[in-house]
Amino acid sequence: MPVFAWEGVVRGKIQKGEMEAPSKSAVLTRLRQMQVKPIPSRVKEKGKLFSFNIQLGGVSTRELVVFTRQLATMIDAGLPLVKSLEVLSSQQNNAKFKNIISLVKEEVESGSAFADALSKHPKAFDSLYVNMARAGEAGGVLDVVLLRLAIYLEKIEAIRRRVKGALIYPAIVILVAILVLSLVIIFVVPTFAEVFKDLGTTLPTLTQYIINISFFARSNILYIIGSIMLISIFIILLYRRSIRVRRIFDYFLLKLWIVGDLRLKIIIARFSRTLATLIAGGIPILDGLEITSKASGNIVVQEAILEARKSVSEGQTLAQPLSIRPQIFTPMVVQMISVGEQTGGLEEMLNKIGDFYDDEVDVAIAALMSALEPAIIVFLGVTVGVIVIAMYLPMFKLISTLAS
Repeated sequence: MPVFAWEGVVRGKIQKGEMEAPSKSAVLTRLRQMQVKPIPSRVKEKGKLFSFNIQLGGVSTRELVVFTRQLATMIDAGLPLVKSLEVLSSQQNNAKFKNIISLVKEEVESGSAFADALSKHPKAFDSLYVNMARAGEAGGVLDVVLLRLAIYLEKIEAIRRRVKGALIYPAIVILVAILVLSLVIIFVVPTFAEVFKDLGTTLPTLTQYIINISFFARSNILYIIGSIMLISIFIILLYRRSIRVRRIFDYFLLKLWIVGDLRLKIIIARFSRTLATLIAGGIPILDGLEITSKASGNIVVQEAILEARKSVSEGQTLAQPLSIRPQIFTPMVVQMISVGEQTGGLEEMLNKIGDFYDDEVDVAIAALMSALEPAIIVFLGVTVGVIVIAMYLPMFKLISTLAS
């Protein structure tokens, strides 16, 4: 039988020891029986104290949905929370998620609240998930809240999949266009340049300009790629660290032709569903607005929601502060929220807004596809056409010279 080294708290003091037991869970149970509050992360099997567990990848939304649904079902069937987590951990294929579930189980087993255990793993369980779990625990309806969470996550993931699926085709076309242009500039144009050099004639301005670009790209290709990578990294770091840059960039995205409209509709759908889910879970409106603002994914919208939260805390309705931001919250959204507040059916109205904007997202995706495809084709055709004309201009000039 393995021997475990353990650490725990007894009357406010840290104590250490060793214990022979069949598993770590057995050690935790026995320590609690001995009036010792164990520290789960410090209970380790001897000989494995310095082992490393390298886990790649993350936790997908799909895995989180399955976990949430199964946990809700087990709790509803009367299975204890610790046992449910143990079962879900044992059948989890994702090594990283398996380890997280095990750690959550150990925390709950040692006396921590389920929500507190989840909050220690923010990359898997965000603030929305944690707060919903906390509300479910407090109200004794954890299974109901988890089921609502699963439905919410499924709907949000469905929107994300539709957007990603729609953007795959134009992304491939753009990539192919870049590759074609790169091949023409780097390999085809220099061949023509050698021919023109042998002719010994003065090249037209457009032809010389294209050849200069070709030689520059061919001589500095590694520097160009490196510069693009460095600039991209710099912009990403600046975006993450500077609120001002994020505000400018996010505002620009919302105003971008077609793309901005699509992004705003996705944000409004997420805002509505998130707030409706939180309200249904018993989260106070002020806490719900704060959590929803963080889940918006756009700092301009986040600040608008936080301003609305401040107004609500001062006694206003939610619809009033939202109405002063018509560029984000349309009159229809404001009106439906207002009706929901007056009738006591805010959750229902928010869900209806979410359903409406789900359909609007599909329409916006179709519009984006209709605009992108011809735009990409025209861009590629014009660019390649200009290069071809530039390469043939010296030949036309030579022919006209010989004819005269």
